[in-house]
Amino acid sequence: MSAATTTTTNRPAASRGPLTDLLMGGGPARRAAWIVVGLMLLVSVVRTVSGEQALTSSSTFATALLLAVPIGLAALGGLFSERAGVVNIGLEGMMILGTWGAGWAGYQWGWAGAIVGGVLFGAAGGLLHAVATVTFGVDHVVSGVAINILAGGIVRFLSELVYVDNKAGGGVTQSPALSSRPPSFSLPVLSDGPDLLGDLADRQWFLVSDVAGLLRGVTSGVGVLTLVAILLVPISYLVLWRTAFGLRLRACGENPAAADSLGVPVYRMKYIAVLISGGLAGLGGVALVFVANIFKEGQTGGRGFIGLAALIFGNWRPGGLAAGAGLFGFADGLQLRSRTAVVALLLLLAVLLLVVAVLQTVRGKYLQAVLAAGFAALSLVGFLTIGELPEGIVSFTPHLITLLVLSLASQRLRMPKADGLVYRRGEH
Repeated sequence: MSAATTTTTNRPAASRGPLTDLLMGGGPARRAAWIVVGLMLLVSVVRTVSGEQALTSSSTFATALLLAVPIGLAALGGLFSERAGVVNIGLEGMMILGTWGAGWAGYQWGWAGAIVGGVLFGAAGGLLHAVATVTFGVDHVVSGVAINILAGGIVRFLSELVYVDNKAGGGVTQSPALSSRPPSFSLPVLSDGPDLLGDLADRQWFLVSDVAGLLRGVTSGVGVLTLVAILLVPISYLVLWRTAFGLRLRACGENPAAADSLGVPVYRMKYIAVLISGGLAGLGGVALVFVANIFKEGQTGGRGFIGLAALIFGNWRPGGLAAGAGLFGFADGLQLRSRTAVVALLLLLAVLLLVVAVLQTVRGKYLQAVLAAGFAALSLVGFLTIGELPEGIVSFTPHLITLLVLSLASQRLRMPKADGLVYRRGEH
């Protein structure tokens, strides 16, 4: 008796092309693409309804990109540190050190010297944090807060030593201007030649003009450090998730005892991660110095803490923290461009909260759904009744948005398991 066998031929799936794969395929890339499309549609609707053209103007997007860079760099610094298991509350202090190093080196050796000086001073703050937490086992939060306090004092002390005869004005609270400005670039085709994007943006067409304003804002006159910061986002992902070094570093933040048993030099990896963290935070300080062309006391304005918030909002992932930094940069840039346009954010907020309410209802979380719907109604009422917000509230808008986003994004966060824990070989 012979058994009949049937064979099936597996035909290869037809190639769909990169755009089709992006939109129809699975994974984070498709979700990110649809989120971007949805946000642009939503912002375009809000711009059309409110009549606030500053919402999607190229100048607003250009300013948003500029202001998002220092926050994103600080968040990337926190990413490396916390993925290795070291909580870095001291990002603000390391940014402060970076601003002073950039200002001091920049007026002597130009913009390239400012970058080197800022990174080195920020890395020095990271080294201090690593010595305290990794070697001596100091609580990570205590060490970070101490660095934030020390950084301000150290910077003032150094300024009184170096800038006591500052002839440029400002006394010891600021440095002389940088001896050279960093170069800037424009993307070929989109930004060179006839201003086609500017013409489209001025026509106020639904979605088309908004996309044109976005493209023009992020491709014209982009500084060299902005390009570096943008490239560091995918580079950080590749380093941390696609290299052996990144695997070892993340293992130290998930289970340092297991990593140690497999031959990973846990202490050394933590030191390297915190040094990189301090250097990136210092580079964020350099970005602030490039904007003002000088170092000025109090220049960071809490952006290190906002960077930490962006890191948490991004769920300790490069793409997520970049989105968080972009959100804060957009809100900050908008309030600088137009006080009345900030009111239009209330309509945008109302729609987003309504979406949250619907999602929470589908998930069966009725209390959260009711709260989100209630805040959405309040935001809508505010948009309809408020003509112009007071100046104090307008300047605080980015911080309010950061707090709101963190509260909405805190449902599915997953920090590294050993983040913040003091590791001692043989004790675990």
